[in-house]
Amino acid sequence: MVRAAALTNYIEVAQHLGLNPQQLLRQVGLSQSLIDNPDQRLPTSAVAALLEESARAANCPTFGLRMAESRQLSDFGVISLLLSHQPTLRDALDVIVNYRHLLNESLALYVDEVGKTVILREEIISDTSAPMRQGMELAIGVLFRMCSALLGSNWRPLSVNFSHDAPPELQLHRRVFGCKMEFGSEFNGIVCQVADLDKPNPLADPAMARHAQRLVETLPGAARQSTLNDVRKAIYLLLPMGRSTIEQIAQSLGLNVRTLQRRLEESQVTFSDLINEARRDLVLRYMENPRYSLSRIADLLGYSVPSSFTRWFTCQFGKSPAAWRREHQVKAEE
Repeated sequence: MVRAAALTNYIEVAQHLGLNPQQLLRQVGLSQSLIDNPDQRLPTSAVAALLEESARAANCPTFGLRMAESRQLSDFGVISLLLSHQPTLRDALDVIVNYRHLLNESLALYVDEVGKTVILREEIISDTSAPMRQGMELAIGVLFRMCSALLGSNWRPLSVNFSHDAPPELQLHRRVFGCKMEFGSEFNGIVCQVADLDKPNPLADPAMARHAQRLVETLPGAARQSTLNDVRKAIYLLLPMGRSTIEQIAQSLGLNVRTLQRRLEESQVTFSDLINEARRDLVLRYMENPRYSLSRIADLLGYSVPSSFTRWFTCQFGKSPAAWRREHQVKAEE
């Protein structure tokens, strides 16, 4: 589920592009009264479908980014007060990770430090394999604006990365991000210097941060933990990095393997079930991108041997990857 705040500015953007937002909302089982309450919980699949259908109807491949362009820190709700008074960007990102279930249960965020650079990886986890292009651009746009709000002129990212292809026109992307952009990337996220994470937030107030922390902890469900969702998110983020063994996932969650296995058993799922579920979702996103060769897709899904990927895909979808692409008219750069 996701807070209705994720659809802030939806009505305005849709109307500006000549759409009937109420009709589009009804098509996915939503209504304006539902999205008017920012704390209302909505199914992630419905929100994703709304954004994709709106982009298609308006012939506007930048629909999600148009919504992100005017987002404010206050759109995070009560947690915005806690975010705005964190001493550094690193602390603010920790807040998002710790309270992600209060913001967006489907959004996965992972801070991956590599030498002097850091990748803020984001993924959207849903119960459908439908396209997520608009939702992904909205999510990264919102994260980018949050970082900018906290650091101001000190926010100088190295690049913004998307796994999907570039739109025909990049004017809006250049205006929103103002830095290098990479499309057809192996991840969705933002690359910056590690030093940026520890630059001081000039507006931070320790007393206000403590007050906001106490306030957030009184929210319903603030202490709720879901190992199942956390494992799903970790798999989505670490699978393309080749770091999705149960040992590595357990370590990323601060658990030992036996504890993780026990908690998954309590949820009546196995680790291999979750790996397969993530692969089925991610593979369709990758297969629809013509810049991804089949060997690259195999690697992103954790298969060191392409033939193993071909066997798995055929078992899951009843046809080979090459046949699937021919049927869907995806001309890949093999």
